[in-house]
Amino acid sequence: MGDTTATTPSGRESVAPRPVADESTRRSVLVRPRTPRRPRFWFEILLIAVSYWTYSLIRNAVPEQKDQALSNAEWIWKVEQRLGIAVEDSVNHAVNSVKWLVVGMNYYYATLHFVVTLGVLVWLYRRHPGRYAATRLVLFATTAVALVGYYFYPLAPPRLMTNGGFVDTVLVHQTWGSMASGDLKHMSNQYAAMPSMHIGWSVWCGLTISALASVPWARLLGFLYPATTLVVIVATANHFWLDAVGGLLCLAFGYLVARLWYGALPFSLPRWVP
Repeated sequence: MGDTTATTPSGRESVAPRPVADESTRRSVLVRPRTPRRPRFWFEILLIAVSYWTYSLIRNAVPEQKDQALSNAEWIWKVEQRLGIAVEDSVNHAVNSVKWLVVGMNYYYATLHFVVTLGVLVWLYRRHPGRYAATRLVLFATTAVALVGYYFYPLAPPRLMTNGGFVDTVLVHQTWGSMASGDLKHMSNQYAAMPSMHIGWSVWCGLTISALASVPWARLLGFLYPATTLVVIVATANHFWLDAVGGLLCLAFGYLVARLWYGALPFSLPRWVP
């Protein structure tokens, strides 16, 4: 920085250094949290489509390490037995005995995972544009870190275990349209059960609705949706309890990323933006 000159009472000029910005101030400017902007419709459509395509491509490109995935499933099952929470088989058999219930759960598992998540994104875009980008970042970061789990910890779902005694409800009841049935199962990695994104996404939906909805019944649905999803993923033998814990840890990471990026949790940001 340059210096400034000043004239003293004796007529002499003295050189006074310009004030130097405090280092901490300059650093804070560099890491200043981002300001939410109004989302653009077509950009968001393209971003979501490309992101999900990329996620599916990477997830399904992870080698289906069947032997390792089955071995990991046996280990998870033994850990849950030691913890006294290994009741998935009992829930699975109890629900399977009621055909209309288990078929309904199969379709719930295959469809609502996408329908509700997209619905919440649309609702945020329309009703809470100032919070949309930050909340969407949570979802994206959650999903991205889940890919790390799929790659480094292949895990077979309980329904594919050879000695678990679980009922593959999708196979038995021939649920149409499920990525775990028929030829469609070859389009989805069957050994990427840890972490559970059904839980990660559903809790994301539930927290968002519960925090931002203005009517009590909607907030109640926000609580019930992830709770019901937890029952469904266990009853259909698609996940262990601990897969759900993995999904929650990924979601916590997603909120941390958004907190660091925007300087606040999404729910604390202004509802509207200029």
